[in-house]
Amino acid sequence: MKHLQTGTLLAATLFTGLMAGLFAAFAYSVMPGLARSSDHTLVEAMQAINKAIINPVFMFPFLGSIPLLGLTVVLAWRGHGRPALPWLIAALALYLVAFAVTSGVNVPLNDQLARAGDPDHIKHLETVRLHFEAKWVTWNIVRALLHTGAFACLAWALILYGAHRLQENTSTNASPQTLAPAFHASAFGLRDAADQADLDRKPEASRHAHDGLPHAAGPQMVRRDDANPAVRTATNGT
Repeated sequence: MKHLQTGTLLAATLFTGLMAGLFAAFAYSVMPGLARSSDHTLVEAMQAINKAIINPVFMFPFLGSIPLLGLTVVLAWRGHGRPALPWLIAALALYLVAFAVTSGVNVPLNDQLARAGDPDHIKHLETVRLHFEAKWVTWNIVRALLHTGAFACLAWALILYGAHRLQENTSTNASPQTLAPAFHASAFGLRDAADQADLDRKPEASRHAHDGLPHAAGPQMVRRDDANPAVRTATNGT
């Protein structure tokens, strides 16, 4: 499950980054360049771009990012990379808003431009351009910022998830190493306690032996004195 979360998060980050880069490129290069061109050039170029961009290379990451982001949120909610969950939710929300902008504003403007017909036969090219360019450029900047924000959230979530995985692996690897020193410490502690007990018993045994020596020697000396008449006579005389 952890490998699924890692792969899903990487794919979602990659796809979102591609969308952010695409719309940002339109914002800082394509549309400013077309803004300096003639009405005929702008209308013709945008009609051709809107047709060419409907291809699997664009559609797959553009549409596929949503289920991938949803899956990352579900997996994180279930405990796989939980620290990254708030950032994943934020990325999903930003992407959905950006998707709504594209579907609700930019795509209808593209369709409107396509319905205008062949630029060679449009009588009022300036009016067609006026109704398309400013609004499309503005909302393209909005969706570019939204996609960039989603990408930033995913990048940070990826860092948090990687740090969480590293911490889990470190804790797992450290557990056997932590038990071993504790076992050795316990073994040494038991041995030291046994040695100390032996040392305590030796002075005690020596003291008992020393205390018992006079008691054992006293009766023997009395019996020897009683057995020797000279000693008993001398003792009595004294």
